[in-house]
Amino acid sequence: MFLCGLVIIVLRIAQYHLGLRTSNSPIQTLWQHLIRLSTLETFFSYILSAWLFSQIYLLHQSAGAQMDWITYYNGDRPRLNEKPLYLTTHLMLFGALQAGLHLVRDTDRLSLGVVRLGRANASQQNGDPINTLKRFGEEIPSIAISSVTFSVVAVLLNMALYALLIRSTAWSAGLALFRLFYNLPKTNYLPLHGPWQYYVLGRCFWSGFLLSLIWMTGNTAFATFFVKEPLKNGRPLTSESKDPNGSLLNGLKSKKQSVKGFALWELAFVARDFEDRRRAIYQDIDRRDGPMWSQVHGICMELVRSLETRIDTYGQAPTPAALAANTQLVEEKSRLTPPVKQDPILVSTPRRRTFRTEVEKAVGNAATDPGQKPMLSPLAKKAMAEAKERLRTVQREIQGAGAANGTLREWSRTFLSSPAGWLLRQDFQRRLTAAVLGMPYGEVSLYVNAINSLSQLAVHSLAEDTYGNVQRDVPSIVRALTSTTKKLDDFIAGFPQHWTELTVDRSSRNVDEILIALREGLSELVTSFGPYRRDLRLSETDMRLAKEAAGVANQRQEIPLHLEGPLHHEIPLPRVVLEGGHEILEV
Repeated sequence: MFLCGLVIIVLRIAQYHLGLRTSNSPIQTLWQHLIRLSTLETFFSYILSAWLFSQIYLLHQSAGAQMDWITYYNGDRPRLNEKPLYLTTHLMLFGALQAGLHLVRDTDRLSLGVVRLGRANASQQNGDPINTLKRFGEEIPSIAISSVTFSVVAVLLNMALYALLIRSTAWSAGLALFRLFYNLPKTNYLPLHGPWQYYVLGRCFWSGFLLSLIWMTGNTAFATFFVKEPLKNGRPLTSESKDPNGSLLNGLKSKKQSVKGFALWELAFVARDFEDRRRAIYQDIDRRDGPMWSQVHGICMELVRSLETRIDTYGQAPTPAALAANTQLVEEKSRLTPPVKQDPILVSTPRRRTFRTEVEKAVGNAATDPGQKPMLSPLAKKAMAEAKERLRTVQREIQGAGAANGTLREWSRTFLSSPAGWLLRQDFQRRLTAAVLGMPYGEVSLYVNAINSLSQLAVHSLAEDTYGNVQRDVPSIVRALTSTTKKLDDFIAGFPQHWTELTVDRSSRNVDEILIALREGLSELVTSFGPYRRDLRLSETDMRLAKEAAGVANQRQEIPLHLEGPLHHEIPLPRVVLEGGHEILEV
């Protein structure tokens, strides 16, 4: 029983990854992950676990349950019993279904948390670490309900699959296997009566429920106990290290996305909740690759700039400089084969220029010199123009530009509304997430924790940075967050709608979470460093753009001043009005 669950735990350890799967459509995700080795490993692991469980279950059946593999009729003549064969086949199909569900749900994904600004750590407030065991116990009822539901559906589905597609093959395979040990009949005729008795179906349901309970409990336990806050006894996880800053920095520099994600999560906790660790970061200036703050600043800024880079390069072809560099690199290598012949590929010697000769010439030029644009004759250009016009007509009919109720458009919308059409739909949220976070995986917590770490470390440096190293980087942080916020806002506003979308929903939870973190961080920086903008060499334009990006309203804030006279009457004085960071005296 333990081995059945251990197979799935080993699979989870081997295949866990950080970030959600990003693509433009479900069919693209299916194509990216269908032929991968990890997909085959998932199916193999679940089917192996199901087969082990089936044999353990059959070994513990009583003699009167009629679940022995070999039965004897008419004296001592052995016969293959189809009932255990059906139960074994059912559980192996059950494993294949569960493997498919595992892949569709992306169960291997690790969802890391984010540290919000202005919210104290719950574990510090309570004085104890988060009780993960209690959270795991709260999931048990939902696991049991899901196991019952999945087992019932699998019994009904596998009964139809076994009868229509698998019964003959499974019976022949079972006979071939047991003929090695028993003197079974040489014929492969199926039994007249199927194995679908009530007590057999009941055992299929019960064994499927127990197996599903093992799998779901193991997956939930792995996700609960593996993804915990990087805190121990209310302190950051690296606090017990001999070199806390060095351990944290090694995690931030790690090439493994999961290690880097946990390190950024811990850094965000340090930046918000732990003053002693922040002071240690500010004062650590003797490291080999530079001060601790400079290295943390560079790592976090690299993540922020990666968002801006993906936005700037979205939908663009490779730059000519990159193509020229690749071409030069290829030319520098020694030639191992003779140069490409310039002879025409399609040999024909007509006496006059025709459409065929022009096509042959264009094909030859494309094969020998792909980078050169073909020079077409008026006849070929006319044919290409007609083809393009036909393509535009089809697109207009699909999109409904010319005929809103066109037949082709109605057919396409009906197909896209079906389960098969769902695979081809390119929703706004999916496409925007793939464009901003990149493909094939994108993790929101990396960017949110990096942004919050930068803003919080900069804000707390006003009171805790004794050397004043952080203030030199504050202008670059403000400008980078402002630029990224503005570009992300414009990118979302101008992101085109795809013709396969059935609803006009321009919300994206993942991208919006990054945008909220950018605005909150900018708001904290503008509020804290506004009075010192001149010393930091931040211009009025920088502050204005930062306020606009953060959504900080430039409202007039009145501060009334008064004195209490001898008779305790309030004597009104001129009011000081704060407007745009300047004090204005109003009488």
